[in-house]
Amino acid sequence: MPYDDSPPSTRRARPLSVAAALAAVCLTAAGCGGGQETGEDGAASPRPGGEAATSAAPTPTGKQPEPTVSGSASPSVSGSASASAKPLPKGPLTGRTVVIDPGHNPGNRDHTREINEQVDIGTGRKECDTTGTATNDGYAEARFTLDVSHRLRALLEAEGARVRLTHDADRPFGPCIDERARIGNEAKADAVVSVHADGSAVGNRGFHVILPAGVKGGGADTSKIVKSSADLGARIAGHFARTTGSAPSNYLGGNTGLDTRDDLGGLNLSTVPKVFVECGNMRDPKDAALLTSARWRQKAAQGLADGITSYLKG
Repeated sequence: MPYDDSPPSTRRARPLSVAAALAAVCLTAAGCGGGQETGEDGAASPRPGGEAATSAAPTPTGKQPEPTVSGSASPSVSGSASASAKPLPKGPLTGRTVVIDPGHNPGNRDHTREINEQVDIGTGRKECDTTGTATNDGYAEARFTLDVSHRLRALLEAEGARVRLTHDADRPFGPCIDERARIGNEAKADAVVSVHADGSAVGNRGFHVILPAGVKGGGADTSKIVKSSADLGARIAGHFARTTGSAPSNYLGGNTGLDTRDDLGGLNLSTVPKVFVECGNMRDPKDAALLTSARWRQKAAQGLADGITSYLKG
């Protein structure tokens, strides 16, 4: 759930419309049916209407989240990149590689010194990682992202895709944002999706997909992935809206569900198609009720999977 405080006119490219994204869904799917924000990049400035971005997520209290779906076992592969050990079925995504990046890490809150260390993002330096946000009842974003990522992995593997996670809470903290990008690059992923939830003000609702802007500087050069990432993001937005019933964000992206950013290391350093998905606002009670529902999280994973599949099948 990354954000910054610069005005939209200075940091957003003209987004695609959700109508266009939904049109892509119709063409590729089998028919069309009728607080606290601390981002993957650890940007410390609040979005307009948001809260400060640096304090740790609260300890879980109050309402307990529903059981998670852990998916298959995840032995360590290439450092923190976790891949399923089970044989994959043959399917429409056989031969394709998808990297899922669960935002943050439940252990980050206990390693603030380490995650505050600065890393190079090509165009500057930012914190290694951040704690993430939480609902007012204490359901941490890092738990949400892992649960949705496990569900998404299971759906994609059922279609034959080779899936890796950047981490599976199998390390004390992180990985840092530059390593998260590197994992996708080294896997030569056909698509990378970073799963998040926002932490904006009450009344700010809905999902949005963050696309990489054209960036070139230092070790960052997104020129080869801007177009493909925009296609990936538009397809995910269309399918996510249809499958979850959630509306595009009412506070970012001009109701398109798409927001283009040039300040996120996870996007700047990627050499393969990559997007971030903010599934909803954890600090809005109505969105929080969705995000804490296991049934809705399964719908969110299905919407992400459908969008990724649509993109990979062209």
